Amino acid sequence: MKSAFVIGTFDTKAEELRFVRDQIRAQGVPVIAVDVSTTTHDMHGADVSAAQVAAHHPAGGSAVFTGERGSAVAAMADALTAFVRQRSDLGGLVGAGGSGAAALVGPAMRALPVGLPKLLVSTLASGDVRPYIGSSDIAMLYPVVDVSGLNRISRQVLANAAHAMAGMVRAWQAPAADGLPALGLSMFGVTTPCVQGVTHALQGQYECLVFHATGAGGQSLEKLADDGHLAAMVDLTTTEIADLLCGGVLSAGEDRLGAPTRRPLPYIASCGALDMVNFWARETVPKQFHGRRFHVHNANVTLMRTTPGENRHIGEWIAQRLNRMRGPVRFLIPEGGVSALDAPGQVFWWPEADAALFDAITQHTEHTEARRIVRVPAHINDAAFIAEVVRAVRSLI
Repeated sequence: MKSAFVIGTFDTKAEELRFVRDQIRAQGVPVIAVDVSTTTHDMHGADVSAAQVAAHHPAGGSAVFTGERGSAVAAMADALTAFVRQRSDLGGLVGAGGSGAAALVGPAMRALPVGLPKLLVSTLASGDVRPYIGSSDIAMLYPVVDVSGLNRISRQVLANAAHAMAGMVRAWQAPAADGLPALGLSMFGVTTPCVQGVTHALQGQYECLVFHATGAGGQSLEKLADDGHLAAMVDLTTTEIADLLCGGVLSAGEDRLGAPTRRPLPYIASCGALDMVNFWARETVPKQFHGRRFHVHNANVTLMRTTPGENRHIGEWIAQRLNRMRGPVRFLIPEGGVSALDAPGQVFWWPEADAALFDAITQHTEHTEARRIVRVPAHINDAAFIAEVVRAVRSLI
């Protein structure tokens, strides 16, 4: 059994963090308390001092203990990330505190592989936690009261966190090594028939992991690819790029399509749902988009059709990423439409806009034997297109 790491700022939270450590140890799980304070070098009862952690910063401990809280916290977060990455005895992490703890411990947790137990007790857990969780499998627990001393509430919540971490560390098992190769597929509601058709055709040959292309889903797909969990990316729904470049609310960030530029894994992809930019309720759409073509998906989601100009920009952006990819690439273009709404008689059917996208991808991609653009005379959800995707997967893996 590896060790549970209890991490926090022992200069202000020593009593609470030692309580968590002792609760985990009482469950028979090895535990190491790690101080990430940025004010002093004292041990504060921790097993690993803040100075020891800070020494892992690329510029050394002096980059951490600057005396200015903002820069010190950011530097300590970098140092902690480097520290946990090189620990072979790490079985799980639990942190506790407020915004400072989330800012310090969150990046280190996000840098670790999916599946390693991660639990963050934070007073920010009842709000928007995406900045702290990102694409990782971090569990967050709201402490109800502030993490400031032990009382009848904090003891119960912190004990629950400790017991949860002890159970996760004790029960953790490595994934089976003899499983099927895993594929990462991206999907949206308007590309569901395509993705489901591909997964059905590949059943029994590959384990298909489907990610909802809502920003966090694309980030999770990229992280699993970066961590080496995937035999290939089957990125059929690249719609998050439209949100990134056109001001939508479901962007996965600038690093979308980044993992295949860092790892030589096969990349099979398409233009799924690049006909749309996502916003929340209709009244939230920015005023600069007045007069555009919209479709109200439901009371909370409004879709905006991309224009020929936007699609040319999107196509060029995709081509630039394709040109940097290290593994074999097959980018399949569905000439009959890129989503359920982009078909004859549907609200987003706009052949000229699609043509601008398709031509930009084709013209700006550097074509090689390993990197090919394949035009398919079919809609993305048609059986003929699904068959081309399956053929590409089987030929590249």
